[in-house]
Amino acid sequence: MSENLVIVESPAKAKTIEKFLGNGFLVLSSYGHIRDLPKKNAIDINNNFETNYEISNDKKKVIANLRKAVKKASMVWLASDEDREGEAIAWHLEEVLGLNEKNSRRIVFHEITRPAILEAIENPRRIDRNLVNGQQARRVLDRLIGFELSPVLWKKIQTGLSAGRVQSVAVRLIVDREREIDSFVAESSFRISAEFDAGDGAVLSARLPKDKVSLDDATAFLKSVAEASFILSDITKKPAKKSPRAPFTTSTLQQEASQRLGFSVKQTMVIAQRLYESGKITYMRTDSVNLSKLAVAQAREVIGIEFGEKYIQTRAYKSKSAGAQEAHEAIRPTNFSVDKVAGERNEQRLYPLIWQRAIASQMADAKLERTTATVEISTVDETMQARGEVLIFDGFLKVYGNGENNERKMLPPLRTGQDLPRLLMQAQEVFSRPPARYTEASLVKKLEEMGIGRPSTYAPTISTIQNRGYVNKEEREGRERLVRVRALNGTKLVNKDKTEITGAEKSKLFPTDIAGVVTDFLVKYFDEVIDFNFTARVEDEFDKIAAGDLKWQEMIAAFYWPFHKDVENSEGISRDEAMQARLLGIDPKSGRPVSVRIGRFGPYAQIGTSADEEKPVFAGLRPDQRMDKVLLQDVLPLFELPRVLGETPAGEEVMVSTGRFGSYVSFVDAEARDLLDKQAIKGIDIVKNNVSIEPEDPHVIKLEQALAFINDKKKSDAEKEIQLFEGEAVQILNGRWGPFITDGFKNAKIPKDREPESLTLDECKSILAKTTKQKKRLTQQFYGGGFILIKNPQGRPDVTIKVAENKLSKVLELVDELESSGKKIRLISARGAKAIRAAEKRGTTAGKKKAVKKKVTKKKSVKKKAVKKKVK
Repeated sequence: MSENLVIVESPAKAKTIEKFLGNGFLVLSSYGHIRDLPKKNAIDINNNFETNYEISNDKKKVIANLRKAVKKASMVWLASDEDREGEAIAWHLEEVLGLNEKNSRRIVFHEITRPAILEAIENPRRIDRNLVNGQQARRVLDRLIGFELSPVLWKKIQTGLSAGRVQSVAVRLIVDREREIDSFVAESSFRISAEFDAGDGAVLSARLPKDKVSLDDATAFLKSVAEASFILSDITKKPAKKSPRAPFTTSTLQQEASQRLGFSVKQTMVIAQRLYESGKITYMRTDSVNLSKLAVAQAREVIGIEFGEKYIQTRAYKSKSAGAQEAHEAIRPTNFSVDKVAGERNEQRLYPLIWQRAIASQMADAKLERTTATVEISTVDETMQARGEVLIFDGFLKVYGNGENNERKMLPPLRTGQDLPRLLMQAQEVFSRPPARYTEASLVKKLEEMGIGRPSTYAPTISTIQNRGYVNKEEREGRERLVRVRALNGTKLVNKDKTEITGAEKSKLFPTDIAGVVTDFLVKYFDEVIDFNFTARVEDEFDKIAAGDLKWQEMIAAFYWPFHKDVENSEGISRDEAMQARLLGIDPKSGRPVSVRIGRFGPYAQIGTSADEEKPVFAGLRPDQRMDKVLLQDVLPLFELPRVLGETPAGEEVMVSTGRFGSYVSFVDAEARDLLDKQAIKGIDIVKNNVSIEPEDPHVIKLEQALAFINDKKKSDAEKEIQLFEGEAVQILNGRWGPFITDGFKNAKIPKDREPESLTLDECKSILAKTTKQKKRLTQQFYGGGFILIKNPQGRPDVTIKVAENKLSKVLELVDELESSGKKIRLISARGAKAIRAAEKRGTTAGKKKAVKKKVTKKKSVKKKAVKKKVK
């Protein structure tokens, strides 16, 4: 009973800390949170919102190991992160492990270094229940909103949707911005510029200060200066300075990494987490811009050695966030003398950004001299101006390596009264720009400015809104537009019109149709949940709870009961009201109304209504069409699909259509179709083979083009098969991420030192046996996609047959005949997976029918093993 046990939340952190502590210390990891709210009966709303936590299934073994270690330890040190999430982890550990004041201590540190760890052990404290309550309040409120509001969206709009206090507000920001862009009308004006001969081959570029000049005024100006002379009338020089920015907070690091390195918000946090856990930087979830006295002293010392005393300037920065409580210091290196680190490539790229920003924050201003040269025109009263700047002292810019390129904006040597022969004089059309779409980083910046979310929530929020299908991060090509240019050629005015690309987007966030529908629904019926001010106020209240100034149950109650009333009242909202169908006009052929709506599989167009005698006709919108922008003429061609293009050389009918994943052609195996027609068995269908034809237009594609797509697909599928083993389900295929082994239920990577073609069957089986991860879509009963797999061939099947389970025996002759001609056959159940699950609960799955079992065993083409799996 002499050992000290230190518990942290990550194995990497444990490994680093263990290096600093000598004998007598054991460092273990909890692998994150050990308890969470269960899906049912988690919060007793009628008992002051009492919470019921459960140990997560994947943490039971972890807890068992920790309990054993606790029994052997004389003291347990809870060393999870110092923010609210970390404090909550420490509290859950204390509760589950039965710790108390006698046998446990709470220690915190914002950097993983030997001095910081030893200092923390010298200055332990108790768990801060206020911080725990702050985390618990967030968890409870978000659970209540999500669990009560999401089912409303399922009933009224679409199954599988979700809503959340922060995520829905983030989606609203993106939807609102997209609508601003849609309603934006660009205004054009002209900018007048000139180039003059400054002597000795130098060129002076100048502009007319006046902005937003009309075409008529620009033309008149050019004509008026066609024969003018130009003189440099004045040179003005003014001192200026540039100051360094504050050290990184979570959000500013995410923004800078996005702009300079192209990292996503999530990627930045993963890399920063590794740098923190390996002891290279301080804690990465913070909204503070402060540096400790020790850090400032270290920075000053490094600056003096590396750059000289004149580059040192001690600075203190003030946090913009009023609730800067996530950590006590900005993100900085733990050792300022280290400007580069070893390790993974992206760690090597991110670390210098952090080092540069922290070092620069304690350096002197850059000093500049800004020059304005005024050009006088002999024929008009207006003047033109040229601007430039010279870097006199690089200051903090030295750390960014900008010192050698400080004269790029310099003006050429000039003197007052100098004649300036005209080289170029033109007026070029410029356009006002719409609001910029959000990037991940700029959305984080906006959330921070509005007080929505905290450092620990930015990255999860950005990931959630994309994973839930509300937002897509896309790159889009721009379109060409005409730019009018008028210029002087000697004294003659000429047109020099050109084109430019506008509207190109890179890694921008675009809302989906469902995002707009859900946002409008929430604004109309749950306005407080999606109100920007409410969300920001809630964050302030979380801060007050964490500071001990507000009871969390009171805060939850004040929001929950009015919100719950709105949820109850939503029962009266009709699906049509929620779906917000948009009427486009009248179908010229049928005279019925045409509208666009959101359905189970996304947006679609509809001719007619459910109230009509004749059933409505439906057509899915193309991926590039938006519900709020399509017009009647855009959707009418959608109803011309599907259409028959002709037949393949084998006599297979080829049909073109469009669906939720784009346009495609489909065909049915001719031999299988003919055999099925002969047998005339009900309950058996030949499933169509679908082949994408993107980006071809399904309305104009010809049979020859479709056949080319089909042949390319067949060739591609054949190339995927690297090695098949006769009579075995095991096969080696070429996948998206390279070669892999599969048996239909498990996938396994091929060892790096082996060629796929050299592997034997036994070796493949051995590799698969060591793989525990099963394919999500394949289980013993093949749940998913609405069917059960009965028979699966090696490689891609040529024919897929969907059969009612009580007709299984009758299809076996068809299977035998097709297989004898060399075709690969897959059999699937026509029964939905949902119905099969329900039947299994009752113990009445179709696989238990004796008649089916008896007949199946007589057929060699359907293995006994496959039938036995269904009988089980």
